[in-house]
Amino acid sequence: MSEVQPKSEKQEDAEAAVDDFRKDLGPFVVAAETTRMAMLFTDAKAPGNPIVYANDSFLKLTGYDRNEALGQSFNSLLEQRVDPEVVEKVKSQFEKCENHDNDLDIDYYRKDGSTLFVSVFISPVWDESGEIVQHFVSFMDITKHKEAQSKSEMFIDELNHRVKNTLATVQAIVWQSFKKSSDTQIVRESIDSRLFALSRSHDLLTREHWNGVSFRDLVNEVLEPFGVAGDGAARFIIAGRNVRISPQTALALGVALNELATNALKYGALSNEAGCVLIEWAVAPMPAGNRLIIRWQEKDGPTVAPPSRKGFGSQVIERGLCHELAGTVHLDFPKEGAVCTIDIPASERAHVE
Repeated sequence: MSEVQPKSEKQEDAEAAVDDFRKDLGPFVVAAETTRMAMLFTDAKAPGNPIVYANDSFLKLTGYDRNEALGQSFNSLLEQRVDPEVVEKVKSQFEKCENHDNDLDIDYYRKDGSTLFVSVFISPVWDESGEIVQHFVSFMDITKHKEAQSKSEMFIDELNHRVKNTLATVQAIVWQSFKKSSDTQIVRESIDSRLFALSRSHDLLTREHWNGVSFRDLVNEVLEPFGVAGDGAARFIIAGRNVRISPQTALALGVALNELATNALKYGALSNEAGCVLIEWAVAPMPAGNRLIIRWQEKDGPTVAPPSRKGFGSQVIERGLCHELAGTVHLDFPKEGAVCTIDIPASERAHVE
């Protein structure tokens, strides 16, 4: 059985002050004790504004016991836990002799060290002679509001980053399309098809609240116009355990898959009735970090010959995967069918499901 520690003279004086406080402001104290808002009163006549009353809501909010709060200077609960500049602002509000229009938002800590954001209102209490005898202090817990605000700021920063990346991709698509041809119809079709593929990736990410996507879902979404889930499903062989990838990776791979499928439809395995495409992937453990290896292999299409120059599709794939994702791309053209091997870093979110 633990020993009961003797009360200090400071605590006894504080408790006596609380009893007097209850007698003087009886109905108000009863209301303060039952409200959910954290409240306390300090003695304005004593040095340091010692606390003479703290309601249960304050104790619950901060984690202090009543005997730890009573008799303590209000600022002693803040010092060494709060920025010194904030402590000075609190002191100045106690020293002023008028009500304050603005609350103080304080980045505070509970007794156990956990973070607490509070909006503090300090108001003087006068006696009949006009002398300030106490300070009334109320606290509003704004922790959830601050956390939501922080998340919103992070989301806005991330959104700005995504928009910039998307605009850079669109700019490259438009520039390369005009460079490739002066025929406005060809340019329009080139731009439309690629922007449509980009929008499908965006739609998928939006449905997943931009928390990453399944690579298998991305394959099905981007290749849906090429028949991956319709009458042409037999022409696609998809093999690989499901892997979740980040939004940035999804956008880059979505563009790359569209380019590969478009090329296959024009010149490769999807340009005849017999050809098919094998899409397989795996996460490979490496000393420097896991890698996501994706292989696109065409077969049973027309005989393939290496191109005489690097086409727009190849440039788009390399730009998106090599530059944006720090990956490598190998495009090979054996006569049996084109093969594209993509090797990119597997982020922490690229876990196997």
